[in-house]
Amino acid sequence: MTAASLIPFFSLIAISLLRAGGADPCSGRYIFIQHLPPRFNRDLLADCAAYPVWQDFCPYKANLGLGPKTHNGTSSWFRTDPYLLEPLFHARMYQYPCLTPDPDLASAVFLPYYASLHSLPFLFGPDQNYSIAHGLDLARLLSDSSVYRRRHGHDYFFVASRTALDFSRPLDSRPDAWGTSLLELPAFFNFTVLVTESRAWPWQEHAVPYPTSFHPSTLSHLHTWLRRVRRSPRPTLMLFAGGATMSPNGPPNIHRSILSQCASTDESICSIADCSRSACDHDPGRYMRPMLRARFCLQPPSDTPTRRSTFDGMIAGCIPVFFEDRSAKSQYDWHMRPEEYREFSVFIAKDEVVWGGLNISRVLMGIGDEEVRRMREKVIEMIPSIIYRGHRSSKSLREEVKDAFDLAVEGVIRKIKHRISNLGVD
Repeated sequence: MTAASLIPFFSLIAISLLRAGGADPCSGRYIFIQHLPPRFNRDLLADCAAYPVWQDFCPYKANLGLGPKTHNGTSSWFRTDPYLLEPLFHARMYQYPCLTPDPDLASAVFLPYYASLHSLPFLFGPDQNYSIAHGLDLARLLSDSSVYRRRHGHDYFFVASRTALDFSRPLDSRPDAWGTSLLELPAFFNFTVLVTESRAWPWQEHAVPYPTSFHPSTLSHLHTWLRRVRRSPRPTLMLFAGGATMSPNGPPNIHRSILSQCASTDESICSIADCSRSACDHDPGRYMRPMLRARFCLQPPSDTPTRRSTFDGMIAGCIPVFFEDRSAKSQYDWHMRPEEYREFSVFIAKDEVVWGGLNISRVLMGIGDEEVRRMREKVIEMIPSIIYRGHRSSKSLREEVKDAFDLAVEGVIRKIKHRISNLGVD
């Protein structure tokens, strides 16, 4: 199959109109997909059971990264692994309506590199003491590409379905330091990198939503879910979905404070969806049902500031409660605008809970019913923008709804155009 044969029919029409002097519906939106040898993407899926220290993801690579269906009767719910955003995004790129086989026509270049999967031998395998080597072979390959050399990578982007911290190990760090050095390599300094969690300072990184298990295939399926979310009774004030067991002698932290407060109150005030030992990872029913019954979902930081649970809770219409800005407000501005956070979420500083003894439930009970309804409606309004629709979605869904993928691609193109304009890169 040639690269040109993968270009959507709409793109070919757009190119024909351009050459005929007509209006070009893809003007300023074209993307060129850089070919890579399959060892940088598809072949990596074959090693799905090679790193047992991490997990066996073989059952979850089905349906081009969506995972297997939760049950035979659904076309919208899947057992999606968030670490497989890379093949999911890759599959969606081939459905993008403004692909071009001509790199000179493109506003951006997509690199179909499965960075997270490629990092596994360096993070969990026999090469873990050589993590500074992650990406060197790709960098050498790109150095021979005329498409890469023309703008030194300023118009390139790729997806890495881990936090940026996992790829930010300094090149001069000790051998047992965590992470790989992919984003520290000079060859990738000019790239835009889409990650599930960005750091505060690097301009190259931009956070996109974690994939949830909901991937509607039709507009009707989406609207049916939104109606269910809107009508769902909410007898529980607040819910925490996460690990429910902690060492009795551990240091004070927000996670421990939440568990302590929940243990000392009635379940109608605080409920826990126990996700200890990865029980919830591929079983959306385990947490979606309690989320549908809760008014607020507590989203504390854990090992890193962000959580997939933030997006799971929101698609259930559960109002998120954040305890630090890095958990979402300073992450996902293409999908959730920072100036609107007060309209759909609650912020409680974690230090006030951990050290000040602030009772979370009292804060939430102080929010009036009308305000809660308004916030929930805003959350429901945002659901289409934080989900990744199914690969075989209907024409009406594609045309009427911009999902997380669409907004990410629009954001990438804006970001790259702005950078190239400012740098004067031809």
